[in-house]
Amino acid sequence: MKAKLRIYKNYLVNLICPAFIFGSVTGILTSVIVTLFKLCAKYIISFSELAYEYLNKHLYLIPIALIAVLGIASLLALMFKKEPNLRGGGIPTSIASLRGITSVKWLRTLLGAFLLPLISFAFGVPLGTEGPSVLIGTATGKGSTRTFAKKHIAWNKYAMTGGASAGFSVATGSPISGIMFAIEEVHGRISPMILMVATISVAFSRITSELLNKIPFLNVEIELFAHLPKIKELEMQDIWIPVLVSVLIGILAVLFLYYYRVIYTFFNKTIAKAPHFVRIFIVFALTIVAGVFSFDYISTGHGLIDELFTNPSIAIGALLLVLLIRSTLTLSASSSGVSGGIFIPIMALGAVASSIIAKLLISMGLDSSYYSVIIVIGITACVSSMMKTPLTAIVFAIEALACDDNILFVIVASILSFVITEIFRAKSINDTVIERRVHEINGEKEAMRVDTEVTIKDGAFAIGKQIRDIFWPNTLKVLSVKHSEESKNDETDKYAENVLRKGDILHIRYSTIDINETNEELYAIVGEQEG
Repeated sequence: MKAKLRIYKNYLVNLICPAFIFGSVTGILTSVIVTLFKLCAKYIISFSELAYEYLNKHLYLIPIALIAVLGIASLLALMFKKEPNLRGGGIPTSIASLRGITSVKWLRTLLGAFLLPLISFAFGVPLGTEGPSVLIGTATGKGSTRTFAKKHIAWNKYAMTGGASAGFSVATGSPISGIMFAIEEVHGRISPMILMVATISVAFSRITSELLNKIPFLNVEIELFAHLPKIKELEMQDIWIPVLVSVLIGILAVLFLYYYRVIYTFFNKTIAKAPHFVRIFIVFALTIVAGVFSFDYISTGHGLIDELFTNPSIAIGALLLVLLIRSTLTLSASSSGVSGGIFIPIMALGAVASSIIAKLLISMGLDSSYYSVIIVIGITACVSSMMKTPLTAIVFAIEALACDDNILFVIVASILSFVITEIFRAKSINDTVIERRVHEINGEKEAMRVDTEVTIKDGAFAIGKQIRDIFWPNTLKVLSVKHSEESKNDETDKYAENVLRKGDILHIRYSTIDINETNEELYAIVGEQEG
């Protein structure tokens, strides 16, 4: 009886209460900060569009704009040198931090993730708000534990996971997709603790967003696409449509990911000796030149997606040009380290490509009522194949793209496009960015391999938790568990005694570049070790 009471007490004190507290606090704070970020981005993007309209009518101002860009590029390069984690997309940075590959300084990252993308939006760089929102949530999660619970730093990654999920949810207006994002994209596994913290954070962030939306001057649209047209419900005889669209988008994704390697090589090898500010300047200068011709070539892509749904009369030639220019600018921005997200820009590329496919099919006799549903299927396939997240793409399509009447067809499109990229062994753009960033940070450093045993100490974070639920240091594997004499008499749990208890001895193995940092992270989980 005492053993049962001890287990229930540990379960309540060490798991349920902290998960609820950290999840709720992180969700609320993330919602407030991301809502303010979206509000700022909204006004800055509107100003940017007006500025480009003015520049288009006064071309003599372009040299002045380029001089201003040179100064901004120099300032950004200096900031990126002081804080490398602010470079590039927010989602890869968050994933790398949550997987324990890299470490972020929460306050610096929070401020940088809020402010630096606004500069990109002001100049119209085709990057989105969702990446910075995820990074803001990640930094907020770490800040909540570092500020309010310094003795519980083992909860860092759980709060950060909740923050990342909440950030994605608030940015896209898709709470279920935010939870799925944590499971599929961030950690690549299902765990009760991950699910619990992510769900609590997302729930509180959604409630907070709804309340904030009632404040007049904070009237930011919660849904990413609040004014979608009615999407046609497909019949079983229409199954060929998602099959065709997903195969074509899957091939496009493979070409896109290959094109990314080409552009990355140009920025980081061909002109690698050029100062960083020069590479940033190239991206901003190209953006200005493209934006003078058409705002559809630049900016986040959200407005472009709305336009494609409401204006099916755009010529195919114009769309091909948009596809080429936007993909080049987005990949150039990511390769040069300009701050911003690529989720919405990738959706925009999918919308453009599928709009072209729809127009071609309609010109060959397909009814025009299929136009909108083909775009939605194309966006889903694009997210699935380029981000390599088929489940998140399916949920997002149902939740944010009004595909609840076409679930089967969305599933087909998502899985087939994903399979195409698997056949060609194409890695997701996020994983590619993470690998290259780790190589840039670690360089030629050799990892130290450690094979040792640790003991679960009294009051340790690991007590009462499943091995699978714990965010161990990166690369660490638990090879075996030797239960203590005291815990052998406890009731066997339904997971074959994988619950860790005081006195258990773990045989572990891991590789690390920084042994002190890894040990600090490990001891926060199992308790300080002797010797």
